[in-house]
Amino acid sequence: MAKLILARHGETVWNVEKIYRGRADVNLDEVGIKQAELLGKYLSNWGLEAIYSSPLKRALDTANIIARYQKVGVHVAEGLIDFDYGEWQSLPEQEAKKLYPTLHNEWHNNPNKVKMPGGESLEDVRRRAIEVVNDVLSKYQGSVLLVSHRVVNKVLICSLLGLGNSHFWNINQDVGGITIFNYVDGRFVLTRHNDTSHLKELQKSVLDDF
Repeated sequence: MAKLILARHGETVWNVEKIYRGRADVNLDEVGIKQAELLGKYLSNWGLEAIYSSPLKRALDTANIIARYQKVGVHVAEGLIDFDYGEWQSLPEQEAKKLYPTLHNEWHNNPNKVKMPGGESLEDVRRRAIEVVNDVLSKYQGSVLLVSHRVVNKVLICSLLGLGNSHFWNINQDVGGITIFNYVDGRFVLTRHNDTSHLKELQKSVLDDF
């Protein structure tokens, strides 16, 4: 039985300040580094067969910190790169709301119908992320960790549960959190969702879904 562990990277300043990150290569902040270390310790006895990561630093640094506690290296998977927000990238949420009121409204009500100007749609994300999952399942039988981003993980969770992208806002993914699926008899079974119990000692308030 394969086990798929989806992790969201640790915190960045842009998470805290609610700035759309997308392909911008933002570093982990101090809290984010600590979150990655706590996640690494938490997973240290899980005997991961492989770790895959988005190429962006916030995910790759999280993955490399986790890998210190494992006997495996990190594979970079382009298919796990963050959502391309196009013209929204690097904008604070409030500014995007002001500049693109109709699109912002559609994004929060019908995310499945949005293609970002100069960027991607959720369907684009779904296609490339599922390719990574299929590749992983063809190579491994045990536990594999995928370190990625909020949008990618939310889309992947919808896909693995057989839900459309319209359910995007029904799913939360906190920084440093993990969601786990077992792959049994050709079916993905959700066994744990958005687990942040390993971050308790930080005693930090949870950020909004951003």
